[in-house]
Amino acid sequence: MSDASRNQPRSLGTLFTEVKALGALAEAVERHLDLATQVRTALGEPLGSGVSACNLRPDGTLIVTATSPEWAARLRFEAEAILGACRRQFPAASRIRVRVGTNQTAPTGTG
Repeated sequence: MSDASRNQPRSLGTLFTEVKALGALAEAVERHLDLATQVRTALGEPLGSGVSACNLRPDGTLIVTATSPEWAARLRFEAEAILGACRRQFPAASRIRVRVGTNQTAPTGTG
């Protein structure tokens, strides 16, 4: 959007649509952060530090992104424990895939 069009009057419907889309995005980000925090907490240290992100797909697949191939291998051994911990808050989780993230590091503060 150009600077000139940003200053033009917009309908209330347009503004509400933009706010609703941002709200949905914020909710999705919050769910991803909650899920990753729950996985890290369930795993404890040091294994939890190998998790950089998590996502739950609509088909029930829990995607766990590891910070390195070594962490991914260790997390795969804990797949059932991870699923069990996630199902308490996210009952739709039915299977797990562990992937290696690119250029990602685990957050320093988890909580």
